[in-house]
Amino acid sequence: MASKKQPAFGEAMDRLEEIVRALEEGSRPLEESILLYEEGAALLKSCEQTLKTARLKVEALEEAEEEAEEGKQA
Repeated sequence: MASKKQPAFGEAMDRLEEIVRALEEGSRPLEESILLYEEGAALLKSCEQTLKTARLKVEALEEAEEEAEEGKQA
C-alpha cells in the first residue's frame, strides 16, 4: 500500500482549521464527522512531528553557536 505524501506544515494547519470549523458546526453526519476527526488527528500528529524536528534543529544550532563562542573566548 503506497503511503500518502505528508502535506506541508502550513497546508496541514490550514486543513486542521477547516476540520475544526466543520466539526464545530455540528451539521455533518456522524460518519463524516468521524472521518474528519481521524484526518485531523493524523494531521495533528504530522504537525507535532514537524515542530519537534524543527525544535531539535534549533537546539542543535544554538548549541553549536554556544560552542563556537566558547572556543573564541578560550
